[in-house]
Amino acid sequence: VTSERTVERALVAAVTAAGGVAYKFTSPSRRGVPDRLIVLPGNRIFFAEVKGDSGRLAPLQAVEIERLRKLGARVDIVSSIAQAREIAG
Repeated sequence: VTSERTVERALVAAVTAAGGVAYKFTSPSRRGVPDRLIVLPGNRIFFAEVKGDSGRLAPLQAVEIERLRKLGARVDIVSSIAQAREIAG
């Protein structure tokens, strides 16, 4: 069983190793926003919602992710260490 915390640490480490940053993203006025704002070399900028093994989104998170995607934003749901490493590649 892989916890959300473990996946998030792997994501931050992979993004950092690739020369990018993984900002912890919180919005005081809007709940359900993705956990991280990822900025990688080559103008790759996107959101990441980090989950443990289950990968299950709360209803509010699903609504917010859909809203961002309809606006053209990339939003990845990361629920494994392998996915975390793949994102930075």
